[in-house]
Parts: sequence; structure tokens; C-alpha cells
Amino acid sequence: MLVRQDDKTVLTMANDFKGDPKEFAIVVPVPTVLEKDQIHVGDKALLDHLDAYSAPRLVEYFDGNPCVRTRDDVLRLPSASAAIGGLASGGGRAKSLGVTIEAQYTVGEYDILILSALQSNGLETWLRENEYRIPAGASSVLGSYIRQNMKFFVAKVNLKEQAKLGFSMLRPIQVAYESPKFMLPIRLGMVNADGPQELFVFALTRKGRVETTNYRTVKLPTGMDVPVYVKDKFGDFYKAMFAQQVKKENMSTVFTEYAWDMGWCDPCAAEPLSSEELRKLGVFWLDDTPQPPAAQGRPFPIRPRPQDVYVTRLHVRYDNPHFPEDLVFQETADRGNFQGRYVLRHEWKGDETCDAASEYRRSLPQRREREAQTLASLTGWDINEIRKQSGAGPAPAPQPPLKWWQRIWRDYGLF
Repeated sequence: MLVRQDDKTVLTMANDFKGDPKEFAIVVPVPTVLEKDQIHVGDKALLDHLDAYSAPRLVEYFDGNPCVRTRDDVLRLPSASAAIGGLASGGGRAKSLGVTIEAQYTVGEYDILILSALQSNGLETWLRENEYRIPAGASSVLGSYIRQNMKFFVAKVNLKEQAKLGFSMLRPIQVAYESPKFMLPIRLGMVNADGPQELFVFALTRKGRVETTNYRTVKLPTGMDVPVYVKDKFGDFYKAMFAQQVKKENMSTVFTEYAWDMGWCDPCAAEPLSSEELRKLGVFWLDDTPQPPAAQGRPFPIRPRPQDVYVTRLHVRYDNPHFPEDLVFQETADRGNFQGRYVLRHEWKGDETCDAASEYRRSLPQRREREAQTLASLTGWDINEIRKQSGAGPAPAPQPPLKWWQRIWRDYGLF
């Protein structure tokens, strides 16, 4: 997660890690030497809240009685979890290798070093000698960051401190720094990867939507009607849909999943983050004006509550051949609202026999087929299996066009 205003950045890294904590370490290039009070251990619950607020979601509509013209009712569904992964990611000897230990701290359950280096082989040797498992091929990537005069933020778990603090999960690490570079280094993690990596980036800014400047940023398909049975397998649907979009874009694109003013949402899958939560995530420009509580009996506020914070959620699947450069960002002035949103429409089951009801029933086979075709296009799933699951049946035979006099009288409701 990136909080960005002017040249100031707060970077929060939540890492998915399986295994013994003593085996965990991260090496992250940073543009400057960090002092101890620029490093903080955060609260994963805040990231979970932001994820729930911005995740792709379903909305569910119920067709009304066509004989009684009323407004459709809508049921807001909580966003299904579409997560596939998460955000990853002795002095004398050091000097002889061209490595400088600029600073070292213990913050929370992490032992942290800030390193600089003159050349990549020396840095790789120093890391290996200090029992960091640096994979083969790291030197060339380390060297590119050294040539940019970047430093290296190195963190590993202090097991004694972790036991004392009582945390069983790795908490997010937060760093605050100033730099004109608005970027996220991803290449070093690819050296250690066992396949394409999954990255979610949340950007909190003041002006508007964030996009990448060195890769295409496109919005996910949204607003499509899909068969109702998707409700029970939304996670599978989303994963297949995202994989299909990655394939169509040749794994060379960053996708926008959500872009919205943090003060409100429509529909809301989770309440917008409070000013207090945003400040804990590093949003440093907020004042202390309290936000009004949600209306009585309403689970989430839906009226705009000015927060002076705009959230962009980006999702990228990447590997080294398709993403040879780190992600470079820019903040735009676009404050339009966007969300990955997919629509379920429940059919009306009444037995009234008015003309409108008859026309409604005649239209259902074509509607089911459209939904099936949409789902197949989004996901790459087999169209015949979709028809079977959704009750669409085989594609309906095309209807002969109405004769000219039938169109006239139909328009007046007399045919």
C-alpha cells in the first residue's frame, strides 16, 4: 500500500509467507537511508478492511412483477474474496566487500538493516555470508538498483521479540520517506519466484486515480450481467475472469479494480475507512475533524463524507519476461468512480398473465443466453457447461422479424 503526497511516501508491505518465521527475510530497494522512527510495524486488520472496501463485488437484483411497474429492488452483497495472493514481497568484512551498514534497528518483531553497496557481487556475497538465501541471478538485479544509488532495506524476524509481543502472524512493515521517485520495486522478488507473482497495490492520494507510466493501466471489465449461479462460486469466477484478461493482454498490463473517493461507496461491501484508520495507514494530511456516524439502522454510510483521500486498487500478475522494469506510478486528476462490479438478475416467478408478463417470459431464453455468452467471454469457461449450470439450455433459435404492421400494433400494446 502506497500513501503519496508531493514527494512524501508511506509504503506498507504485507507479505504472504509459508514456513518457519526464522526462514523469512525481505530485501527491498529504497531511495534513501531510513532512520529508526521512519519505520513502523502496522496492523494487518487495516489492510484487510481496505481490501474488503475495494474488492470486486456482486450486486443482486430481483425482477419485479411486469404487470406492476415498480422500481427494481437491489440487494448489496458483500464482496467475495478474490485474493489469489498478496503483496509480497561484521563491519570490517562488509567494508572489504564494498557494503556499508548505514543503520540497524529492531522495530517490533523485525531486525532491520539499511545497506548501501558499491557493486552487486559484494552485496550478494555479504548477504550469503550472513545467511540470507539469495537465489542465483540476483547480482544483475541488485546491480541495477546500485547504479540508481538506491539503498537496501533488509528485514528478518527476531523470534525472541515476536514471542515477547505475542504475535503469531507476520505484521505489515511500514516505512516513510521522501523521494521524487513514485515507484514500487518488483524485480528483485522475481529472482526468488517459482512462477508468475500476484500483486495488489492500494494507493491513497489526495488528487485522484493512480496509474503506471511504464506499463498500460486498464480497467477490468465491469457492469456485466452474469448467471445467478455465479453467486455461489464468485471466487472461482473472479480468478478465471482475471486470468482471462491477463491472457488477452499478454500479461503486460496493470489492471484497475477500484478507484473511488474514500468518503463513500455505492454499493458498499464494507464501511469506508475512518480518519483514524487512514492515519494509521500513513495518511498524514488529514485533520482531526470527526466523521459523522452511520445513520441509525443503516449498516454503511452511503452519503459522501469528505475525507480528502482517493483510493486506487491495482492488480497485476507479472513475471520477468513481461515486466522487465519496476512499476512507476503517477497520480492523475481523474476522480471518477470505478469498481469491478458484476450483476445477478433473478427472474420473476409469478403466474400473472398480462401482456407484459407474456412478453417478459418470451424474453427470458434470450436473456439467459446473453448472460451465458458474457460469462464464457469473461472467463473462458465452456459455454455448454455454463448453459447447463444456468438452465439456459441450447442457444435459442433466432426469431423471424416482425412484419411492419405487427411492429405498429405492438408499440401500442395491441398485438
